[in-house]
Amino acid sequence: MPARLATEATPPIRFDRATGVLEGANAWERVAALALSSGSKVASTFSHRGYNGCANLLRKTLPARDIAVKLNSDATFEFPYGDGYWSKLLNRSFSYEDELELLFRDSVGVDYTLLDCGANYGYWSVLVSSAPYGSHKAIAIEPSSQNFAKLANNARINCDRFEVMNCAIGAARGVARLSGTKHEAFSIAGDADDGGEVVSVVALDNLLEDGKISPDGKYLIKLDVEGVEIEAIKGGARLLQGDSVLLCEEHGNDPNHTVSRFILEQTPLKLIVHDPRTNRLETVTELSILDRIKVSSHVGYNVFGTASAFWLSRIDALNANAARRMQ
Repeated sequence: MPARLATEATPPIRFDRATGVLEGANAWERVAALALSSGSKVASTFSHRGYNGCANLLRKTLPARDIAVKLNSDATFEFPYGDGYWSKLLNRSFSYEDELELLFRDSVGVDYTLLDCGANYGYWSVLVSSAPYGSHKAIAIEPSSQNFAKLANNARINCDRFEVMNCAIGAARGVARLSGTKHEAFSIAGDADDGGEVVSVVALDNLLEDGKISPDGKYLIKLDVEGVEIEAIKGGARLLQGDSVLLCEEHGNDPNHTVSRFILEQTPLKLIVHDPRTNRLETVTELSILDRIKVSSHVGYNVFGTASAFWLSRIDALNANAARRMQ
């Protein structure tokens, strides 16, 4: 079936993760939904290797339209139907970034702001600002104009309850060239002569200087910036001295654990990782623990960094609760 051009008048397909109900899809789109969901279930046994590519091939046979996924009673997340990265959400047993989910769920009653750096289409901003997650303030920061349009749409359909910024995060204010072929992997880390899109760059500490955030606030800082994590950490030295937790991607294909090594050896932050074997957030003193945790080279793993006594106490309590649940 040849793909058709989408129009603004074409309403999105709707999918409710809680009930599994799919609405507004034609017969072929329903078959595709079954294929996308079943494929995710099978691919989950090997960390979804190859799933994105297969889903994107299937997408070429579908009419060009969006799907609005109801993540919970107060959160809707919209993306192009058949998108390889996000279509795993059609698998109701799929859990995205478990280690972040663990911390966000435990922090429902904390008055914090999410700084969603490298927000893509805004999945975490949509969730964290929803009532079941505590209706927190969020600032979603995304450099790609292509992604930003979808991010801004997700803010709009969720009543504009989180702020959006169209820029990259780096070591200092300036400009950079954004490049890449996958929307989930656009980066300013490449060669400036590689083409791509010129984007503005701000440092995390610029958000303090510009009055976007307060120095005495509490922050969870999701840093998914595709190769410029260390520069971004350097640009947030002041912010990270306060009640902040850095939620930073550690790449599975990096045997040197470069980002974690920098946090552990070059910053005053305590390095913390989620150990799926114990379901605890473990303080890292030796990077060898990551050799065991990072089992898939093609996915990212989130590590945490904080110098905050408040957040360290919260993490200790979270671990104690996890231990009681396992008894």
